[in-house]
Amino acid sequence: MTDTLRLAIILNPDLPPGLLANTAGVIGIGLAAKFPMLAGNSLCDAKGMTTDVISKYPLPILQATPDHIKALMFKALEAEGERSIVPFPVFARTMHTFEEYEQAFPMRDLYDEVLDGVGFVGPEKWIKSLTGNLKLLR
Repeated sequence: MTDTLRLAIILNPDLPPGLLANTAGVIGIGLAAKFPMLAGNSLCDAKGMTTDVISKYPLPILQATPDHIKALMFKALEAEGERSIVPFPVFARTMHTFEEYEQAFPMRDLYDEVLDGVGFVGPEKWIKSLTGNLKLLR
C-alpha cells in the first residue's frame, strides 16, 4: 500500500451491548484475516510472559444507522485496490456455524439485507472519505 493504512468498524448503535461486542469482534477477525499485518506479533513482558499483540493500528468503532451502514458498504465496494470490506448482515446471527453462513450467503442479496455493522481496512484517504462524518460509538 502506498498510503497509510487505516481501519474502521461501523456499528448500529441501537444494538444491545452484547451484540455490539460480538459484531465488532467478528468483523475485526475478518479484517485481520485479510491483512495479517494488523497484528500477528508476540510480545514478552518483564517476567517473560509471551502474549499475542493487540492491533498495531488505531481502530475506531463508529456508529451509523443500518441504512447508512449499507450505503457505506456499497460505496466502498466500488473502490478498487488493496482493501477489505467485512459486512455483518443480521441473518448471520441465526447461523450456528461458519459453514451455515457460507452456504446461505450466496443465496442472499445484500441489497435486501439489514446490516448490523461493517468494517473497512484500506488507504487512509479512502477510509476518511467513507467515515469522516461519523461519530464514535459511545
